[in-house]
Amino acid sequence: MTYKQIVIQAGREKPIRNQHPWVFSGAIASTRGNPTAGEIVEVISHKGDFLARGYWNAKSQIQVRLLTWQDEHINNDWWRAIIMRAVTARKLENWRQAHQHDPHGYRVINAESDYLPGLVVDRYGEWLVLQALTLGIDQRKKQIVELLVEVFATLGIPVKGVYERSDVDVRKKEGLALTAGLLYGEEPPAKIPMTREALIRLVDVRNGHKTGYYLDQLGNQEYLPEFLMSVDMEENVKLLNLFSYTGGFGLATAAHVTNVDASHDVLQLAEETYQLNHFEGHDAEFVQANAFDFLRDQVAEGVQYDVIVCDPPKFAQNTRQVEGAARGYKDLNLHSFKLIKAGGYLMTFSCSGAITRDLFQKIVFGALADTGRQAQIIRHLSAGADHPVALTFPEGEYLKGLLLRVY
Repeated sequence: MTYKQIVIQAGREKPIRNQHPWVFSGAIASTRGNPTAGEIVEVISHKGDFLARGYWNAKSQIQVRLLTWQDEHINNDWWRAIIMRAVTARKLENWRQAHQHDPHGYRVINAESDYLPGLVVDRYGEWLVLQALTLGIDQRKKQIVELLVEVFATLGIPVKGVYERSDVDVRKKEGLALTAGLLYGEEPPAKIPMTREALIRLVDVRNGHKTGYYLDQLGNQEYLPEFLMSVDMEENVKLLNLFSYTGGFGLATAAHVTNVDASHDVLQLAEETYQLNHFEGHDAEFVQANAFDFLRDQVAEGVQYDVIVCDPPKFAQNTRQVEGAARGYKDLNLHSFKLIKAGGYLMTFSCSGAITRDLFQKIVFGALADTGRQAQIIRHLSAGADHPVALTFPEGEYLKGLLLRVY
């Protein structure tokens, strides 16, 4: 089989040889054979040496998304093998026996970091939720869905349905419309119960954020109550959960939890989730508010909290937005520091890929310095093991966080 070719400019091959999955338009010298949008192409050096293969999109700034750096054909067998590799990488001890019918949730395919750029797949119980973020993946959705169902069946795990949540703005950069809907099997229920560590979280895969839940934060949500117990703060604690979504960070604690979110709908789902887990024995309140305004009001009123979790949405979509994002992160952390009792804790995050871990720490330091307080880093935080980061793709480490003790 022959492939149309993309010729790389002299001196621009190094990232490709180092297996970075993106080829930007500025690195391309010419094309050979007039490739069509989404087509698998061969990437070669200006001398004609083979470099990689991937899929093409002239409308995108990232014109080639690389799939392999081996001289191999990208056919149905290739897609099956790479999907199988991603799925089985999430294998837990006694996986099939323990989780065949357990309605838990985790990431199945993590895009570039699973060497499948543009493809995200999450599992919630017996349903898979797929995001096709690029043209090349969008064109192959039917094939990918068939292979996903086949791979899970091979592992003895039934898939009732595959639902698409490709209603994300990044698709516009690929010349794609936003779309969502059923791709295979049965429609998912309005609320899928996701069981983790004896807790039930209700997930709305049709209308919820991302694919229905922030799966990258599950490990941190489970770590927080364990940590509070370890420092004897499991009871009579006031916990402020900013940008709370459905309240995951307070769900397993014995604290008084104030969940703050701008969305009435997600707070309703949060309240239902807390009731489902018999949280009535503890105090929980659900406040619909802008987090920036809420923090300022709380500072003005002199309110104090033992623990604050600050998990805002992505502020920087690209490097041009970093400066504005940094101001937003600093403002949030500055006012959070003012609200924490001496000896209390701040768990603060950034999910902006354009904000590096080092820069985020500097931003939080700047906020601390402006308050005149002191803080210690107790732990660096990131996404869970189901969100691996390819060593050749550092941009995949988008979620970074700090657990701080504040004095």
